[in-house]
Amino acid sequence: MKNKINPNSNTYIIMYSAALVVVVAFLLAFIYESLKNIQDDNVALDKKKQILAALNIRDLSDEEAAERYAKVVVADRVIDERGKTLEKGENGGEKAGFKLTSADAKVGRLAVYVCKVNGNTKYVLPVYGMGLWGSIWGYVAINNDLNTIYGAYFDHESETAGLGAEIKDSRAWQEQFKGKHIFANGGDAVALSVVKKSEVKDSTTQCEAVTGATLTSDGVSQMLKNSLNRYYVFFQQNKQTKEVMRHE
Repeated sequence: MKNKINPNSNTYIIMYSAALVVVVAFLLAFIYESLKNIQDDNVALDKKKQILAALNIRDLSDEEAAERYAKVVVADRVIDERGKTLEKGENGGEKAGFKLTSADAKVGRLAVYVCKVNGNTKYVLPVYGMGLWGSIWGYVAINNDLNTIYGAYFDHESETAGLGAEIKDSRAWQEQFKGKHIFANGGDAVALSVVKKSEVKDSTTQCEAVTGATLTSDGVSQMLKNSLNRYYVFFQQNKQTKEVMRHE
């Protein structure tokens, strides 16, 4: 008669636990793979909504946002810090600049969303930085003069609700960026910044910080300077091109 494993023995318990772990791991992996496409689609849709928000296009349903993005975004270019185009992107761009992350920006691969809003060209640039508790990021839409802010949207990973989280939750706070300038008159360094209300000296380039969230506000200010400085050559090249075209 064959020996049976005693269900109360340590060997049985170990074998049973190991088998259970394998089955659970397999099920979790299967569920993850099954839902991955849906998760990726949701992440992409949220990114499109953020880019549209920077263009002052908000409060859309998922279907409306996807449709509007496809119409508004002419190209999602990839450039380097010398202003050279690495990838031209495409209408309703999702395959070039759209795929880039903060890691790409650090090594000089920069996204430029070329957009058409009411017949006017706008450029949307992603910005990345650190807040008080974690990563912060956003999108800044710039008019065709490559200096005036058309709109902005910011988001965060884990800032404090009611304080630092206001960079995302307060539309009024984001809207104060409209009409601000990236560069001060006659200046060639990024002057767009966030400062305490009592420290605002140049209303054309400075926005008021979130009350009670000094470190997060400082993070936004540093993020704007660091990220937009990477596009300096792009700004200058395109400004020069526009000046030549204006005088031809």
